[in-house]
Amino acid sequence: MLRMQQNLRSLTIFCAAVFFSGTLGPGSAQTILSNPQSPLNSSAQQQPSPAPQQTQTQSNTELVPVYGLQGVLVETADGRMVSGQSVDQTFNPASAVKLATALVALQNFGPRHRFTTGFWTDGFFDKANGQIQGNLYVTGRDPSFHYEHAVMVARQLNSLGIRRVTGDLVIAPGFTMNFSGSARGSGETLYDTLDSTLRSAAAARAWTYERTTLGDQLSLQTSPSVAVMGEVTIGSAAPGARLLLTHKSSKLTDVLKVLLCYSNNFMAERIGDSLGGRQAVAQRLSEKLGIPAEEVQLASLSGLGVNRVTPRAMMKILRGLRAELQKHKLLPSDIMPVAGIDPGTLEDRFTGPAWQGSVIAKTGTLIRTDGGASSLVGQMRTASGDVLLFVIMNQGGSVLRFRQNQDLLVMQIQNSRGGPRPFKYTPHALPMKLSDTESISGSAGTELEPEARSATAP
Repeated sequence: MLRMQQNLRSLTIFCAAVFFSGTLGPGSAQTILSNPQSPLNSSAQQQPSPAPQQTQTQSNTELVPVYGLQGVLVETADGRMVSGQSVDQTFNPASAVKLATALVALQNFGPRHRFTTGFWTDGFFDKANGQIQGNLYVTGRDPSFHYEHAVMVARQLNSLGIRRVTGDLVIAPGFTMNFSGSARGSGETLYDTLDSTLRSAAAARAWTYERTTLGDQLSLQTSPSVAVMGEVTIGSAAPGARLLLTHKSSKLTDVLKVLLCYSNNFMAERIGDSLGGRQAVAQRLSEKLGIPAEEVQLASLSGLGVNRVTPRAMMKILRGLRAELQKHKLLPSDIMPVAGIDPGTLEDRFTGPAWQGSVIAKTGTLIRTDGGASSLVGQMRTASGDVLLFVIMNQGGSVLRFRQNQDLLVMQIQNSRGGPRPFKYTPHALPMKLSDTESISGSAGTELEPEARSATAP
């Protein structure tokens, strides 16, 4: 913990009357503390930080001192600053970094991009007994491939008459399944899931749930199955292998919605790899948004580790993401969590009847890194019709207390403008966002990735 006298930035949260009067400077904390009417009076300095449940007073409008470092930037939709604190100093944004990953993915691939998985063979297909005499190769880098998609592939292969493979299941090094980073582990899971006699109960439940939710009872009348007689090996598709089937994921926007709502680190890193890695993403932010290199230092594209971003740079990323979505007639709620409605990291925040749906934001949480880091980046709507963009980044203290004060700070801004007003939003079953898949038989679907177009693609 940092003592207040060591650093004026150590007081993270202030009362609304001072905070919303304009830009905060180094003297703002001192002004509040010298005011005997302030909840942050001199006696509050002498006491240890109160327990998290004491951070909200009976009036529901005051904030208590919480120790650590804070950066804040609040702006109107047209770019006018409402309030700011340490806007040019770097903080650890934690998973809010995923907004940058999402932005560059949309710029590079487009919102309707689908990640593809190819199924190939170098063998002879005996239609009489539904058997491929040879190997089955799997290529692709879909970050969202899961149990139900593997059963769908089995069904599609069955529709081609394929029920048995005499050779091996050869998995490309880049293939993953069920958010596993292991190609071999993913291959073994795929091997079992394709074969109805080996299929796990979890895989069967995932398939049944998806088909039932989609109202596709016809698919549940049979049990798709492709049995592979050989072993699982890691390698590339053989030269001259023929494409049997291309499985396409849901649209990128749907994948991003799941990624950002649940803050899925694996999906973020996999998409980041397809973008060229963290250095490529940082360079793209610099080129497209004019962010100086020293204001965005990326150690990962999921938010894990020691990343460094200034509130001003994070605001540019948020604005860039909004602009990219708008270009395609999309809204932030199409890919970002809507507080109090969508499942995931914001499911239990801003849940009051008046506030539910009035905040669309990305959270960030690292309990141990940098002594505890927490962030909240997004937009809020007020009763006066304003849409305000905000960046709040904290580190070096209690993550739980940071979150509580972030929420109170946002609510106070809304109250200062007549209260909250929900965004127009129709929620959907989030797991079903990954069910809008497509399959193409034969050589019509040869593109496996934007930069990988051959049978030997990893």
